[in-house]
Amino acid sequence: MSYQDILYNVEHRIATITLNRPDKLNAWTAIMEREVRQAMDAAAADEGVRAIVLTGAGRGFCAGADMDLLKGLDPSDITATTWTKPFDVNQRLDYQTRYGYYPAIPKPVIGMLNGATAGIGLVHALYCDIRFAADNAVFTTAFSRRGLIAEHGLSWMLPRIVGHANAMDLLLSARKLLAPEAQAMGLVNKVFAPDALAAATYAYARDLVDNVSPRSMAVIKRQQYDAPFQSLAENNRQANVEMALSFASDDFREGVAHFMEKRAPQFTGR
Repeated sequence: MSYQDILYNVEHRIATITLNRPDKLNAWTAIMEREVRQAMDAAAADEGVRAIVLTGAGRGFCAGADMDLLKGLDPSDITATTWTKPFDVNQRLDYQTRYGYYPAIPKPVIGMLNGATAGIGLVHALYCDIRFAADNAVFTTAFSRRGLIAEHGLSWMLPRIVGHANAMDLLLSARKLLAPEAQAMGLVNKVFAPDALAAATYAYARDLVDNVSPRSMAVIKRQQYDAPFQSLAENNRQANVEMALSFASDDFREGVAHFMEKRAPQFTGR
């Protein structure tokens, strides 16, 4: 499939989705929105893909919404059903929203944040499961300085990642913070020199696809995103059910076999 505002590539069972408007610091557009969703769906459905990397071309990850888009935005667009899929009864409603679909992707999504990450760009970064950043990357919620509010679940996701006090600071002030501070508050997992970021990110992704059960990753990801809606007892009950299913899986048998035989695993995801 050809794309206009993104690039899509699969190598070593890793799908890379690259926001591709480098002259605009990958400012978000309606075309980009459709294409990122299509690429995420393609990667989720592809049995040859076991991990996804989301990044930006050039000097930025995503500097926020394209200002030309904002100036002419119809207020009703924010709730337009054209941006969401029909309701899937087999998925949690919370993760069927316009941008909040990342948790429903049964594969790890790694945000490789190579530069400016602002506004809607930060929203997408937070919906990634893991975030690696260049040490010169700059982050901001941006919204309050544009007369806007915490959109698309940001006020739910952000405090769960950085805590209530840090979330209030970042949302109210919309101040800029550098990668080291972002790492200290848990906004990003790791920080690397710009010229080392890609190598470190793909080394991590390759370790996942080569040495970790895709079935385990899918179940663990679902457990993590279900947990905020559960009591401890419910979480334990779900874990007991999932553990019994895991014991019956091919990947469990392979997990034991490759460890005992001291060889590389050959997980199938079944």
